[in-house]
Amino acid sequence: MNRLDKHRERMHKQANSIGNFLVEGFHYLGLFAIGGAIAIASVSAFFEMFAKGSASVDDILLLFIYLELGAMVGIYFKTNHLPIRFLLYIAITALTRYLIGDVSHHKAPDIGLLYLCGGIFFLALSVLAVRFASYKYPSSKAIDPMGGTVGDEDTTR
Repeated sequence: MNRLDKHRERMHKQANSIGNFLVEGFHYLGLFAIGGAIAIASVSAFFEMFAKGSASVDDILLLFIYLELGAMVGIYFKTNHLPIRFLLYIAITALTRYLIGDVSHHKAPDIGLLYLCGGIFFLALSVLAVRFASYKYPSSKAIDPMGGTVGDEDTTR
């Protein structure tokens, strides 16, 4: 290799290194911001319940939504993967919360109640399908937080 090719290769590696640093920095900054917003919202909701003197089922389900969001951020932080199941759990909890709020206000049952129940049912079937698919067809590679394959013998990084 001639001298210019060596300089070009070194420049390319340095540019990749700087680019990866900036992307990962933005990634962590975003995760901390989202996690902080979830923490602030959940603490605020808890203090509102405390000030009210009681917690309804609606309020408790809201705290479960915050808990699932926090767990989702934590798993994404550790693995760089966003499990679709957590989004489905959050959607099920949100629809259940909406359903309970709708029923508890003694609104006359209408077709919307059936739509909500059907939505919860289909989301539950989706969780079942995702679980079955991940069991039957597991991922061929596990990825670590740095983007490498777990169990790789490559130590050049």
